[in-house]
Amino acid sequence: MISNLQYSSFYITTLGCSKNTVDSEILKGKLHKAGLQWSKPDNCDILIINTCGFILDAKEESIEAIMDAINLKKAGKIKKLLVIGCLVERYKEELEKEIPEVDNFFGVEPFHQVMEELAEDQLAPRELLTPHHYAYLKIAEGCDNSCSFCSIPEIRGFQHSKKIEDLLEEAHYLSSLGVKELILIAQDTTRYGTDLYGKKMLRELLAQLLDEKLFPRVRLMYTNPDFWDSGINALYNKYTEFCPYVDLPIQHAADSLLDKMNRKKNKEEIRYIISKLRNDVEEIVIRTTVMVGFPGETQKEFYELLDFIEEMKFERLGAFKYSEEEGTEAAAFEDNISEQVKEDRLEMVMQTQYDISNAFARDKVGKELNVIIDKKDGNEAQGRTVWDAPDVDCDVYIQDSEVQVGNIYKVLITEVRDFDLIGKIKGEVKI
Repeated sequence: MISNLQYSSFYITTLGCSKNTVDSEILKGKLHKAGLQWSKPDNCDILIINTCGFILDAKEESIEAIMDAINLKKAGKIKKLLVIGCLVERYKEELEKEIPEVDNFFGVEPFHQVMEELAEDQLAPRELLTPHHYAYLKIAEGCDNSCSFCSIPEIRGFQHSKKIEDLLEEAHYLSSLGVKELILIAQDTTRYGTDLYGKKMLRELLAQLLDEKLFPRVRLMYTNPDFWDSGINALYNKYTEFCPYVDLPIQHAADSLLDKMNRKKNKEEIRYIISKLRNDVEEIVIRTTVMVGFPGETQKEFYELLDFIEEMKFERLGAFKYSEEEGTEAAAFEDNISEQVKEDRLEMVMQTQYDISNAFARDKVGKELNVIIDKKDGNEAQGRTVWDAPDVDCDVYIQDSEVQVGNIYKVLITEVRDFDLIGKIKGEVKI
């Protein structure tokens, strides 16, 4: 029962990564179980903003969302405003001082504190905020790595993995909801189990999960080349459900900068991991993330990164500019790269990647691909192949009024729009 009857509805705005999405889903389940009803962000009793504090752009987005919510509160659209998550974990005292209009601030894993504030806490299943057909499985929290640019260990603490049996139970629950694509996430999925079992257990977790045959698609994200287990390669070939896709952020390719970043693998070792993946797994798609403008990055080192991107031909790539994060080792380095140079280098990376991703897309014209439908607006539907994760990768667009969100269809690819594909339905894939 609700402990304070003046509150009957709520909404959670989730910013940042998919790990935050899972936290919001847990909180949504608890609040719903307590008797509060899900409502609209601009017309609810309680608005909760789950913030990101990882990089400068994410912090600015979080602050903007908070200020927008304060305006809603002043206009009488909401009664209570709570701010939670990574930004609060890092800057709670400053936020409390600078933004007194917020009713309360809670950091990461805020479930008990929020429930104490609003209602009686109790066990409840998480409720999805994603479309019903895909969901994230967070296999661990925190990070044991010491990348010099990263504030995650300070925000989320050291890694603590969930037990395999608990993850399998959660997977069964998600399957019962009708989830068709399960996406494994953590700050670093490759080190899963080292804290709990004394060794890396991602391969074992994947094998047990895939043996259950619960989902037509299982996707692996947030891996780290420093700890990649090449034994996982064989699982892609053994299980058709295992999407031939891996998210493998390399950050850079110049050994001098990799060393300053406290990354364990050098360029040659990264090249070997990628080459082995491509040799072992037919049609594997590799997504990576790179950083430009790290303190001291010379023009020669930047072009070494650019050359490596061209050589490796990552089908999917995200890039971002270095920004100083308080409390990190790199914050003590002289940030001697101008903002304009960072912008120019970022643009060069994305121009290089455009050609690679566009060529990959054009190669699919005339082929029939399995596409899961994520959205539908009138006659236009939007979906993804096995080579694309939600929100971060490419889409397939289809003009067809009969398709259903969550179903998988055989689609003939007819043309390309930048990185995205356009196609025609050839029939539904029965699963």
